[in-house]
Amino acid sequence: MDMRELREKIDQIDDEIAALYVKRMQTVRDIVEAKREGGIGISDPGRERAILQRLTAAHDPIYEGDLKLLYALLFDLSRSAQARLMRPDAEPFAEVLDQAVAATPVLFPKSALVACQGAEGAYSQEACDVMFNVPGILYFNSFEGVFQAVEKGMCRYGVLPLENSLAGSVTDVYDLMKAHRFFIARSAKLRIEHRLLAAPGAKLSEIREVVAHEQALRQCGKFLSGLKDVKLTPFANNATAARFVAESGRSDIAAIASARNAQLYGLAPLDERIMDDGSNYTRFICISREMEVYPGANRISLMAELPHTPGSLYRAVARFAVRGLNLMKLESRPIPGRDFEFMFYFDFEGSVVDQDVKGLLSDLSQSGGFTFLGNYSEV
Repeated sequence: MDMRELREKIDQIDDEIAALYVKRMQTVRDIVEAKREGGIGISDPGRERAILQRLTAAHDPIYEGDLKLLYALLFDLSRSAQARLMRPDAEPFAEVLDQAVAATPVLFPKSALVACQGAEGAYSQEACDVMFNVPGILYFNSFEGVFQAVEKGMCRYGVLPLENSLAGSVTDVYDLMKAHRFFIARSAKLRIEHRLLAAPGAKLSEIREVVAHEQALRQCGKFLSGLKDVKLTPFANNATAARFVAESGRSDIAAIASARNAQLYGLAPLDERIMDDGSNYTRFICISREMEVYPGANRISLMAELPHTPGSLYRAVARFAVRGLNLMKLESRPIPGRDFEFMFYFDFEGSVVDQDVKGLLSDLSQSGGFTFLGNYSEV
């Protein structure tokens, strides 16, 4: 057979596969009716396992892995379809997205009451100033305080650091995401410029302790390793570290913080180039209690709790690939209190007004385990 004939044969087989897939999904509708009448749940792991055993035993063992992968995806699609059919009166997630888009104002607000962690001069406050023209800011001692302030309606928005180009993700924020209800309304990327600040008249050779947020300490690791007999003390925030140095009355202590903190707290820079890499950026998110999707939103974040089974992550990622959606970030975090179980965070390019994106999100909402975090733009 020549190439043309072989391709025609493949086309014929593909047509048969597509027709059989449609026939299988049509049969799923009948299965849903039977399950509803019998009070049977959607998931049936025993049945799925039996199908895989039967099919792999009936064919050449060389295809066993391929068949397991193919049918794992088919089972996933079947469960999603059954979930939609079992709850026909449930509000489709696509409608929830449409309502959020319709209810969101055309312009992001210029002013609002915003929760930030730390104190005046914190990088979160600088990011807040980037997102809003004239924000009112309430400061909290912890990231959890920011989440709670938004969740309880104390502040309309909260600004939190999410990831740094040098030190990686702010894991405390990721871990808190699972415990709180919120949506991301906007994000901002802020250039970070660390300086070593101390009381006026202090000398670098006299410094015996450096205080800063643990990420700042990591970002300046090479410089700090060159200091002799210096204790490194983590603080919740660089701004609070700078304020502590200013109020300590000591000349042997310094803080890693921004130039703004030197002005705010009357400190003097001992060294202005202490970062391991001059290309240092932190990404901040602005969270809200209600879903807000402003015009031009082009980035979507999801949180997923996937089963600890082979292929579960692949099947999740495949849903993006088949719709031509570009994943920008995929990160995993252990679920506190649960051994070897992980939460995954997805960022991808897209808008909820796009039908492919809306279809994906609707399917994910039915399959369970996924949480929509927001559709937003970055400034």
